[in-house]
Amino acid sequence: MDNGNQYGLQLPDELVMLRDQIRRFMREEVKPIEDKLPHDALGCGPEDLAHLRGIAREMGLTRLTTPEEYGGNALSALARAIVAEEGAKCRLGAYNPALGAFAGGPPIIVWSGTPQQIEKYAIPCIDGEKRAFVALTEPTGGSDPRNNVQTRARKEGDVWVLNGRKMWITAAASADYGIIFARTRDGAPPQITAFIVEPDFKGIEFNEIKVIRALSPYEIVLDNCEVPAENVLGEVGQGFGVAQNWLVDARIPYAAGCIGIAQEALDMACGWVKNRPVRDGVLADKQAIQWMIADSEVELRAARLLIYDAASKVDAGAPGKVDASVCKLYGTETAWRVVDRAIQMFGGMGVAKEMPLERWYRELRVKRIGEGPSEVHRLVVARDKLRNTDGGNYFG
Repeated sequence: MDNGNQYGLQLPDELVMLRDQIRRFMREEVKPIEDKLPHDALGCGPEDLAHLRGIAREMGLTRLTTPEEYGGNALSALARAIVAEEGAKCRLGAYNPALGAFAGGPPIIVWSGTPQQIEKYAIPCIDGEKRAFVALTEPTGGSDPRNNVQTRARKEGDVWVLNGRKMWITAAASADYGIIFARTRDGAPPQITAFIVEPDFKGIEFNEIKVIRALSPYEIVLDNCEVPAENVLGEVGQGFGVAQNWLVDARIPYAAGCIGIAQEALDMACGWVKNRPVRDGVLADKQAIQWMIADSEVELRAARLLIYDAASKVDAGAPGKVDASVCKLYGTETAWRVVDRAIQMFGGMGVAKEMPLERWYRELRVKRIGEGPSEVHRLVVARDKLRNTDGGNYFG
């Protein structure tokens, strides 16, 4: 076991042990199963999944992010970032880290739901028996979610009636339930409420949207969809807070998973160029290749430090919104550049489907849009900087 400084950061011993444990699991258990799957598979079969989850459970690698009161390990934000980074180092890692072996990522209902909602919806997700979607984005865009939510909800007796459309919702049709955000009152800002919606509720329809990645998102059409009043998540009018907490909590591991993929791509490329013969040596001797490697390694170290720093601040109780935007912006853009360079170093083999690189390239292109596009996060960072800078020594 190294001291945790392999990629430019000293980690506590317990996190080094966690990281190395997951690396062994990925190498010895996940990869042999993944190697049998089609190139664009979204997951493994139920028998293989049960096998992986059983081993992960024995190793203490399940329910890693679940609160202790629900049988979880309640990992710190920094530990969650490490799990996300290492678990993404497989061909399916952008969508299904570790092939789903670490099932137990708690839905937002754990923090915002009633005891009845937690029992009915959250616990089965923690146990890996059910899956959920979150539907915030709409055809009008998602860069300003509070003001762009046009889906309406009105109270009629003991039900809420929802009308509107949601777009680009991951895994919506295969999920057992979802969280839908709707406007319950106009104003400045409008009042947004979160609702727990099941796919067999009257008035809900799912339409697949084909995209460049293997996983298709969905449009959700709500036509007088009736939702029981007890399915309001949190308080009426407090849905934007629920959404914000979910977004901030998700963006740091989201970025960590992306750089995990990119690190794996860079390591693969280094192995390739050291053994790829050219007329007067090997490909790794070429300065152009060395510069690609150096730029990629530097950018990945910088991204990792940003992610780990943001996670450490969250663990210390600091607000995480701006730091999460920094991580999401730099992590996803860095990962895409690194994978692009890796493909270039591999040449034609880089785009062959016997390699994972071209799938990662497609997946990471989507990651630059998901969880808020890069431009929105630049806006968040710039506004924060302008708000909190007085002009320095010359203009202060």
